[in-house]
Amino acid sequence: MMLFAYMFVDVMSPLQSLIQKQRGWSPDAFGYYAGAEYILNVFGFLILAGIILDKMGVRFTGTLSASLMVAGALIKLYAICELFQGTALELWLNSWWTEMPGSAKLAALGFMIFGCGCEMAGITVSKALAKWFEGKEMALAMGLEMAIARIGVFFIFTISPRLADSVVPASVVVPVAFCSALLCIGLLAYIVFTFMDAKLDREMGANKVAEAESDEEFKLSDVGSIFKSKLFWIIAMLCVLYYSAIFPFQRYAANMLQCNLGISDTQASDIFRWFPVGAAALTPLLGYYLDRKGKGASMLILGAILMIVCHLTFAFVVPATKSELITYSAIVVLGISFSLVPAALWPSVPKIMDKRFLGSAYSLIFWVQNIGLAFVPILIGKVITWSNPGVTDPMQYDYTLPMCCFASLGVLALIFGIILKAMNTVHHYGLEDPNIKEDFEDVRIDGEA
Repeated sequence: MMLFAYMFVDVMSPLQSLIQKQRGWSPDAFGYYAGAEYILNVFGFLILAGIILDKMGVRFTGTLSASLMVAGALIKLYAICELFQGTALELWLNSWWTEMPGSAKLAALGFMIFGCGCEMAGITVSKALAKWFEGKEMALAMGLEMAIARIGVFFIFTISPRLADSVVPASVVVPVAFCSALLCIGLLAYIVFTFMDAKLDREMGANKVAEAESDEEFKLSDVGSIFKSKLFWIIAMLCVLYYSAIFPFQRYAANMLQCNLGISDTQASDIFRWFPVGAAALTPLLGYYLDRKGKGASMLILGAILMIVCHLTFAFVVPATKSELITYSAIVVLGISFSLVPAALWPSVPKIMDKRFLGSAYSLIFWVQNIGLAFVPILIGKVITWSNPGVTDPMQYDYTLPMCCFASLGVLALIFGIILKAMNTVHHYGLEDPNIKEDFEDVRIDGEA
């Protein structure tokens, strides 16, 4: 499910120049569209999603989230296809806020609904893995899940421009339709998981299930308790700053490479597609290391440093040298950064949050993250327009200033990572400790129980 969700998220990222030529989407309009995925989450849905998750459990919430993704995808598909052109709805949408075409407005609405489901799925999957792998290889399990999802970015950057070019004239409809069909398969896959999860509960036995239900009892006052946690806000700020320099960057990366290297959208996608491969390959290995050796806080700091270096390379070195070798190197290193931070970040949350409101803790972190993911793409779109006055050719944009903006977010993330490690040193939260407990410790605890 998450593999296909990640594919749909970036299905139009390699096609920015094509959508601008075919549907008249300016960089501003593309930025508004890209940020729309997270708007409803920012304005409260993601907090509601966490409460639903803690109240209703992973089976109901995951099925609901997958259904929302399918519904949003179909709306977006309709918005960009020929059937929508010339309709009364398009004419009405074109009649107001003319800066954004009607197709972009409706696509953004569909992306909003999809984003609600996608982010709800993210917290649901995190809680499901925490349930299934508590006291075991939790970081490895989460790393494998993230690796599979990241591979989706590689797939879509590989096939999206080729699917678009498979028809004459080239069209963005084909890759979006393809990914919409995959989301339907993802929904079916999660329904299969619900039966597996129900079987797990039966195998736990009546006593343990009752104990788990008691542990999972949730109160609205728990949200206030989470917000009062200083450690929660440090992790949330590190998360929003780091991810705001990654996911919005993916939306513009292909066009940035086109402009800096003077290549086609397919060639740019073929270069950038290797970014998630490094993350996918290393994340499970780093999860395995974290489970046994720890050092999570240190990994967060290293990941932020690598990201800063990469964005500055895209800002200054790549445009000056036009070197594909340097470009490939920066993309691979960025992928390493993207494996370090998620692998260390998400398994750290159960160490600092009560299991009773773990779902809400994840949802609130995702909510803070979504604020950045909603508004940074809009900001970058405006920065591109502002720093390229009079430029209308999507192959001629100067990306120096936008890449500096991404690098500055990495600097702020680095500062919060250093603060987090310092607090862990003083208060011993266990963020540098391994996830797997030694056998003798488990025996002692069971004996005392």
